Amino acid sequence: MARSLRQSKILELISTREIETQDELVSLLKAANFDITQATISRDIKELGLIKVLGSNGGYKYALVDAGEQGVSNKNINLFKMCVISVKRLGTNCIIRTVKQFASGVCSLIDKLNLFDVLGSSFGDDCVVVYFDDEYKAQNAVDTIVEMLG
Repeated sequence: MARSLRQSKILELISTREIETQDELVSLLKAANFDITQATISRDIKELGLIKVLGSNGGYKYALVDAGEQGVSNKNINLFKMCVISVKRLGTNCIIRTVKQFASGVCSLIDKLNLFDVLGSSFGDDCVVVYFDDEYKAQNAVDTIVEMLG
């Protein structure tokens, strides 16, 4: 349980800050009361599939980038589980609440699931809406997603 909490915190930190080094990440996690070593951070970075990308300040920062995978990998499912807060049906729509700034990735994964009869999907900062033409199809999608989160 501690690993998934720590990795979830790492995802939160890299989504809200431009973290350039593992040492910086270790310091931020220690400030958040995680007892962590650089070796553990290195393993987490590898498990999460983080890479360095050009940041807005001209330096490089850690980021989670989709490698264009067509299927749904175990890594994607694990990240999905860490980022989704709730799933419910509202009329003919499936509403998915996410950790702030992770709705885009969750929406992309929903597209890869090939849920039956999806009309479309959209996302904001922390919410994904999947559109269906009837309540039954929307509820089936909710049930599928909740089972996946299981």
